[in-house]
Amino acid sequence: MHLEASTVQTVKSDGKRIVLCVAAGTMMAINYNTFVHTGGLLPGGFAGLVLLVQNICHTFFNFEMPYGPLYILLNLFPIILSYRKIGKKFTIFSCVTIGTVAILTDLFHSYVITYDVLLISIFGGMINGIAIMLCLLAGATSGGTDFISIYVSEKFHIDAWNYVLLFNATILFVNGFLFGWDKALYSIIFQFVTTQILNARYMHYKKTTLLVVTEYPEEIARALYKKTKHGATQWEAQGTYQGAKRQMLYTVINAEEINKVLKIIDNIDEDAFVNVLRTEQLRGAFYMRPKD
Repeated sequence: MHLEASTVQTVKSDGKRIVLCVAAGTMMAINYNTFVHTGGLLPGGFAGLVLLVQNICHTFFNFEMPYGPLYILLNLFPIILSYRKIGKKFTIFSCVTIGTVAILTDLFHSYVITYDVLLISIFGGMINGIAIMLCLLAGATSGGTDFISIYVSEKFHIDAWNYVLLFNATILFVNGFLFGWDKALYSIIFQFVTTQILNARYMHYKKTTLLVVTEYPEEIARALYKKTKHGATQWEAQGTYQGAKRQMLYTVINAEEINKVLKIIDNIDEDAFVNVLRTEQLRGAFYMRPKD
């Protein structure tokens, strides 16, 4: 009975993830055929590379290159790498987004909402950021350079995003050289807005420090470890107002877990004093939940 309940829960969870991935891919395809196409902009990653190739084929060879086949071709190696080295389900759900984008981008017709390139850069970047966020919330990615950067970061413990930035900058430089620098500069605005949306709403890679003054440190520490797999450091403290003896816990968790953790603490000790601090940098062993 317990096994059946677990299976049903897994199916529901996977179903929600598929819906999010399809929604993300659909938003990206619509965005490419409205804002991005009208403004002549380039998003980051392999999507930008495909659009650049399409522009080159159309302008210099009078050939209309379909988006989908080239996008899938470019993603083949990253998909294989991710499936073998990062996570199987993570890769499969990412492929749902990649396939949705590849199919719908060619099926949808271009539609002009506005010709104002600044508005296109801002609102197109917002839609792109929301679509990527949906993908990340599903425990997946939009593919391409994301696969490579995640693998390099986890395998070699280096920040691969700087190399992704260099890749995007190279695409923008080539596009600016061939088709005009104004489009390249507006594309930077587009990508900047996308990044800001992700920074504001997606918390997975952000860390939060907790200082907890409580009379139940062992119970809270065990509950936190059970929930987050993060340990805590405990030391004795003394209040200066009444001189009462207290225990303090120090721990660092993923920022996305903060609401659940605060609820756990409140259930154990509703009188606990909790200070939540934003963590800018962190070194040392820190548990990151692996991709499934």
